[in-house]
Amino acid sequence: MNSPHRSNRLLAALDEEDFAFLEPHFELVEFERGHVVYEAGQTIQHTYFPHSAVVSLVTVMIDGKSAEMATFGCESLFGFVSAFVSRNSFGRYIVQIPGIASRIALDLMHDAFKTRPNVQQLILRFTEALLAQTLQSVACNATHGVEARCCRWILSTRDRWGSDELPLTHEFLAEMLGVQRSTVSAVTRTLHEAGLINQSRGIITIVDRRGLEETACECYEIIRSKFSQLLPVWESEEANGVDMPGARHR
Repeated sequence: MNSPHRSNRLLAALDEEDFAFLEPHFELVEFERGHVVYEAGQTIQHTYFPHSAVVSLVTVMIDGKSAEMATFGCESLFGFVSAFVSRNSFGRYIVQIPGIASRIALDLMHDAFKTRPNVQQLILRFTEALLAQTLQSVACNATHGVEARCCRWILSTRDRWGSDELPLTHEFLAEMLGVQRSTVSAVTRTLHEAGLINQSRGIITIVDRRGLEETACECYEIIRSKFSQLLPVWESEEANGVDMPGARHR
């Protein structure tokens, strides 16, 4: 029987021996939308492997404004890469889409990283892909307009969530994009009028994915290519019709 933990793509990529080493130490947890997994400065105690949940790492400024630094879904882990030394959370990890994740004690994950070469290699590949995504997002936020960034964000979230119907509010989108709610409302209204999305209370539904991709900036494809390059197991999954982070649907 397939383990429920294998629906996270990193865990699915492990061979049987390495996965068997970790599996007894995993537990499934359920996240509600808006739940703060770690606050900035809080001691990290667990590493999480999301399944259906999507979690954002945001930085919160003194004036209360916030902006997203990274997003974690079924292709990811969090609570490990930034906890090698200080073990303190760099920012706020907040659940943007509710769902399930597997978690394991940070010390046990450190042991696996040190003693299991294949685990270490997979995490290092993911870390490089995550760094590329984060740096590309910095450039994107500095050079691209809100509409293009919003489209990229909706598409990337859809690929992690696995459905065209996304439980997203304008308030949450505004926080993730670092803009005013009124700005997000204006952008989504334009996308709705163009026939790219439908929106209802707390739900954004993708209607024309190809049109949304054409409106998004090139960062969406750049990030997708980097993940496929560093984690080729996802490239083969894409070829078999499995949704991937940033995967283009044709």
